[in-house]
Amino acid sequence: MPSRFFKFRESINLRIFSSKNSVIFILRTLSLLVFLLVIGTGIYYYGFPKTHHSLLLTERIIEWSLAFFSLKYLLYVFYDFHPKEFLKKNWIEGLVLLFFIFYILFPTLFNDVLFNVFFNDIIENHSLLLFQLYFISIFFVELGKSGPKITALNLKPTTMLILSFVILIGTGTGLLMLPEMTTHHSFNFLNALFTATSASCVTGLIVVDTATFFTLKGQIIIMLLIQLGGINMISFATFFATFSKSSGSIKYQSMIKEVLSAERLSDSKHLLRSIIIFSLLIETLGTVLMYFSWGNYTFAHWQTKLFYSLFHAVSAFNNAGFSVFSSNLYQTGIQHLYGLQIIIMFLIFFGGFGFMAMEDVFSIKRIKQRFKMPWKKLNVGTRITLYVSLTLIAIGALGFYLLERTHILAGDGIIQTIVTSLFQSVTTRTAGFNTVDISKLTTPVLLLFIFLMFIGAGSGSTGGGIKVSTFAVILKSAIATIKGEKNVVFFKRTIPFSIVDRAYSIALFSIFIIFISAFLLTITEPDVPFIKLLFEEFSAYGTVGLSTGITSTLSEAGKSIIITSMFIGRIGSLTLAMALSSRAFYTKFKYAEASVMVG
Repeated sequence: MPSRFFKFRESINLRIFSSKNSVIFILRTLSLLVFLLVIGTGIYYYGFPKTHHSLLLTERIIEWSLAFFSLKYLLYVFYDFHPKEFLKKNWIEGLVLLFFIFYILFPTLFNDVLFNVFFNDIIENHSLLLFQLYFISIFFVELGKSGPKITALNLKPTTMLILSFVILIGTGTGLLMLPEMTTHHSFNFLNALFTATSASCVTGLIVVDTATFFTLKGQIIIMLLIQLGGINMISFATFFATFSKSSGSIKYQSMIKEVLSAERLSDSKHLLRSIIIFSLLIETLGTVLMYFSWGNYTFAHWQTKLFYSLFHAVSAFNNAGFSVFSSNLYQTGIQHLYGLQIIIMFLIFFGGFGFMAMEDVFSIKRIKQRFKMPWKKLNVGTRITLYVSLTLIAIGALGFYLLERTHILAGDGIIQTIVTSLFQSVTTRTAGFNTVDISKLTTPVLLLFIFLMFIGAGSGSTGGGIKVSTFAVILKSAIATIKGEKNVVFFKRTIPFSIVDRAYSIALFSIFIIFISAFLLTITEPDVPFIKLLFEEFSAYGTVGLSTGITSTLSEAGKSIIITSMFIGRIGSLTLAMALSSRAFYTKFKYAEASVMVG
């Protein structure tokens, strides 16, 4: 019997083989059109006021799009010579098909009352959630399949990185301008672009009050932009190339290996999945801990409390600094919740630690290796990031305490003083939350914060700045030069001069951009004190988000400069690092040496 079935199956495949390519081409074309229709419907549903007509239209489009993708799935199974393998590889679409069949057959197999109670009411009351789950599942399926096609375009990694952020920022700008995203229904393009750039580049500078200007939908869009922009731009840019087993690209995996210093090429896929898992686990844990740390602060509903916890966990881990409180964490009733602040500090630290470093410290594989081989220590890069980060936190906290103990910290107890000093030191390096009024800080503290913002977080992290490893290599190189040493050494390991040159290039590039931007800001904002403009520029380029309160008062030209600084600050130094990582072809000749006086 099985042999007859397979023979019958084989005869059908042979008969329809000539039409296979034509049918698949038609299905792919229709898929694109239906997918665009789904996107348009989602924007219409989320972004504009709902009417009975819009709700009915959305439901019909959901049903027909589900029907189309189900039909497409069945035809693919029908035309495939190995249907079992196809079902295994495309199980997500199979689940969508089962759901659709269940939705169609349930009222037929059971009575209408049972259907209305257990199913139809769920569809009516939670159609938004249904549409969201449907869209996300199909989107990621299509995204995974598109990897080889996009790879075939032969785009440079740097181009891919920039395009991914341009698309993310552009999409965010358009969504934030929809009527349902704001409470005022009047959000001009420049302010929407500023907010989308700030969220996507995990900066935190704002031109409008996130708490009151945006609706819940708008705040969710901002949170999603933070997540996609901060989970790691390299991962986001190469997600399509490593999401599915069939779409891995050596070129894009090589990019991850070079930029994030993976030990082997095969580590890149594992690294990408580890990044996503680490991020979701830490954010989930942060959300739970934060939910029980609001003290006596009153929320309207437990759902609101949960959303506030989730938003701040995502914002903190991605070092964004966005808050749904009008005064950030300086809000009355929040600024003295020290348990909450400690949780946020840990989220900021882990987010800014770097994914490669977290993989080295926390992965089960590495922990087992260190137990079996006690002599095997953390990687040199991990130790540099850990020690320099802790040192900078201590310097920032001590400096803040010494300079503000008779001003901002006057009257606080020991615990309050320690937590506040530590919190501002941790958040200043790249996160942007504040529990004190930044506009009241003295000039020495602002300069100290500028120094910390410029250095930033760890390499391959959600944070900005030139990165602590870059700063450490430059500092160690300068010390080695002064001592007359020929090599730059960390933990009995010599750092290649190619990395030293790269560190100097990143720092010089950053200083040049900041200088030009600050110079232009003094022209566009002549009435603003220079120290405030300088602080704003360092905050923007370092993707920190702290401000002395001048952001919303900037002119259109000033906002444009800050937007550019946020964008370049987020991708510029890494783009340069990637460019310097590419293989250079040298000629075999060498010019005669010449002595040049420096210093």
